[in-house]
Amino acid sequence: MSEDPRCCGTGTCIIDPEGRCWCGQQWDGEKMAMPPLEPAAQELQEPSSKPNQPSASAK
Repeated sequence: MSEDPRCCGTGTCIIDPEGRCWCGQQWDGEKMAMPPLEPAAQELQEPSSKPNQPSASAK
């Protein structure tokens, strides 16, 4: 079995065709590195404009 030059040296790298390893690192063209953080999809959505509703305990 030939060793992938993108492996970090642990011998446990499993790298897909896009250069992503199972550990979360990604090949950047020169080395394996953590990909940039992206905001969660929930944060990208506009907050809903629901009217204030009194709680059931506030009677």
